[in-house]
Amino acid sequence: MSTENHSQSPHPPHPGGQSLRKPRVAVVFGGRSSEHGISVVTAGAVLRAIDRAKYDVLPIGITADGRWALTGDDPDRMTIADRTVPDVARLAESGEGGVVLSVDPGSREVVYTEPGAVPKALGEVDVVFPVLHGPYGEDGTLQGMLELAGVPYVGSGVLASAVGQDKEYMKRIFISFGLPVGPYTVIRPREWEQDASAARKKIIDFAGDHGWPLFVKPARAGSSIGITKVDDLSGLDAAVEEAQRHDPKIIVEALVRGREIECGVLEFEDGPRASVPAEIPPVSSHDFYDFEAKYIDSASGVVPAPLTDEQTAEVRRLAIEAFDAASCEGLVRADFFLTEDGRFVINEINTMPGFTPISMYPRMWEESGVSYPELVDQLIQAALRRSTGLR
Repeated sequence: MSTENHSQSPHPPHPGGQSLRKPRVAVVFGGRSSEHGISVVTAGAVLRAIDRAKYDVLPIGITADGRWALTGDDPDRMTIADRTVPDVARLAESGEGGVVLSVDPGSREVVYTEPGAVPKALGEVDVVFPVLHGPYGEDGTLQGMLELAGVPYVGSGVLASAVGQDKEYMKRIFISFGLPVGPYTVIRPREWEQDASAARKKIIDFAGDHGWPLFVKPARAGSSIGITKVDDLSGLDAAVEEAQRHDPKIIVEALVRGREIECGVLEFEDGPRASVPAEIPPVSSHDFYDFEAKYIDSASGVVPAPLTDEQTAEVRRLAIEAFDAASCEGLVRADFFLTEDGRFVINEINTMPGFTPISMYPRMWEESGVSYPELVDQLIQAALRRSTGLR
């Protein structure tokens, strides 16, 4: 089944060179991961920013149980209210209806179905803007489906999306490219299930080599969900249990003492460019930069980061190297530590960083001269320039 080159000419040209219609963007959000609510918030911000004079827009929400639902185009309902994140089930126009995207690469038709009703064609989609975070959306699964359907999409492809979601293999790739990575160890599901004592000893030995505290994390989750800072052995089992609520595979990282620095990468026609970096200062009310600090209590970073010219140039260079090492496309937020001895250590990349109003990625690009609407437009245009299939 060939899926190449569907994005090279997404609209039939007018005799005068104008397209017959505006490109149609499907904004897909929500999903089955624990980051469902933040994805909805991100979608609201993206929907608000898309230039409606330039694009037609179709919002599609994925419920927490995986149903593709037609939702209203109402960004005001996609916000955090009273410390509660929104969800697709409350936004869906129907509790039973579903949206289906054809996987036939010769058709980009979207169909809406409800039990007992005739399916309703919603028209073709020219590009998908998937603002899903976490597994079942950001990890290459949705990207694979869109490749089969021959529909261009914003962001990285299957491999880079999967690598960007799995902290273990992300770090393995970075190490193979010579990028500086902090100490870590991985506990796979079988290790903990078959011999929890041996797995626990593996972590304790790691702590013996690198010291406490440790950070116990789900290996394939984001938004700082499921992460616990463990100060000693007494908190280890509870931390593992919390991480495994989100992912059976966990990663344990040593504390890297230093400043938290972030940098955005954006794909332009001439290749990826890096934004001015930002710094995430210590949050006095939180033990580390966790989910509550990021999204509920609106902890904010410093943009641009107070770095020397040499440090700024170095972190921007490393961010682009990380983007290229993982074969990323579209966008990436790269997170670093600037250690006490002046070295940058890459912590991770995020192939679909948050686009909420307080998110660091759009703030860094705003400071770099790319406004939020321009950023959204640039990402859509980059997706329309790319073909699906091998590239």
